Amino acid sequence: MNWAIYAVLSAFFAALVAIFGKIGIKGINSNLAVAIRTTIILGFAWIIVAFEGAIGELRVWSKHTWIFIVLSALATGLSWLFYYRALQLGEVSRVAPIDKLSVALAIILAFVFLGERPTWGNVIGGALVVAGVIVMIFAK
Repeated sequence: MNWAIYAVLSAFFAALVAIFGKIGIKGINSNLAVAIRTTIILGFAWIIVAFEGAIGELRVWSKHTWIFIVLSALATGLSWLFYYRALQLGEVSRVAPIDKLSVALAIILAFVFLGERPTWGNVIGGALVVAGVIVMIFAK
């Protein structure tokens, strides 16, 4: 499969995260829900890694790799905590699109920190995401 198919599957399952999460967090602590969700994800991920036989690859990871994987994990955790709290307080149809500001932010950060070259497609696409979020915030 190519990267675009995986990206579409990611978007589909991310949409389900919002719907299932909103239904599941009614009347409970959103941080506790994230902790349970994370535990399930952790087990699921380790089962996949074991099935692939990739556990041995940990021996060759550099300090650099470990630092950035840990930073990514911390960013993921904070994102999930804030996302679930936002879902608990707001409507999915407004929270999920605002959360997708991450698309435009990732494009900008990729230009700045990864040296990726802007294209008309990703600049216009990012701008449209921002415009859509602005409409979502101010539309009643």
